[in-house]
This record gives sequence, structure tokens and C-alpha cells, in this order.
Amino acid sequence: MITLQTNFGDIVIALNHDKAPKTAANFERYVREGFYDNTLFHRVIDGFMVQGGGFDLDFNQKPTHEPIENEADNGLENRVGTLAMARTQDPHSATAQFFINIADNDFLNHRGKNLQGWGYCVFGEVVEGMEVVERIKSVKTTRRGMHADVPAEDVIIQSARLQDAAS
Repeated sequence: MITLQTNFGDIVIALNHDKAPKTAANFERYVREGFYDNTLFHRVIDGFMVQGGGFDLDFNQKPTHEPIENEADNGLENRVGTLAMARTQDPHSATAQFFINIADNDFLNHRGKNLQGWGYCVFGEVVEGMEVVERIKSVKTTRRGMHADVPAEDVIIQSARLQDAAS
């Protein structure tokens, strides 16, 4: 389990190492390195998703490790409360950014191993703190530079920590 401590409250996440081993390991690596500490949920679209993990508090994009292979063909679906990797048009471009689905986003699911069908890899789910995600999804948004749907007031991931399996 991983706890995202935010300025809106804690979100506890369970990773799915069985169905998305490379993606879960990638996310866990960033957590262990402290990468997500003091980053923003920088994109919030009510009825769709909240996205974070790529920008520091000054809205600078953070340097990442190499992109990972897309595991969206793992059978997991983009449903309310699941976490998936954000990426560019390139299906295999995900690095550190992720999003929490706040709707059942079937159109993001894997449909085929082609540019249009790859989908977005689900690799975990919120197991505690969905009420925090609900609060985040309702923030007022604005534009910031070239970015739309940016919270007008910062939504901060203050820390991301791996929980001891026994706790």
C-alpha cells in the first residue's frame, strides 16, 4: 500500500503487481525515491479524472526515468477509483504521471495493440480516501501557461510513502 499525503487529506492506494508488474514497480520506484513529494495534482476534470505526479510546486515539469512499456492489455479497466498511467500519444511513453479515474472511463481501456487502441494502463486503486479524491475533483480550475484544467488553488501531494505490509 502507498499513502499519498495531500493538503486535502490522505489517499491510500493498493498497487496491482500481478496484472501490471512493470507499471506497479515503476510507480513504487518513484515513491521510494521521494519523487512525488511536493508535486501537484496539476489537472482536474470533474466527471473524468484527477492527474498528478509530474510538476513541482513552481509548476516545473520534473525530470523522469525512461518511459515504460504499456501494460494496458492486462484486463484491468479504467473504473471509478482506479489509478492509471498518463502518457502522450505514444502508447509506450508513460513515466511518472498518473491519474485517478473519477468516472468509469471505458474509452481509455485497451482495445487493441495499435496506436488508437492501446489505452491507458490501470495499475492500482484507491482503497481509502476516495472522499479526498471527491474533494479534489470539485476544485475550481483555471489555465496556467499552456495548461488547462489546472486547480486555481494548489492541490499538493506533500508526500508519497510505502506502507509496511504489516501495518
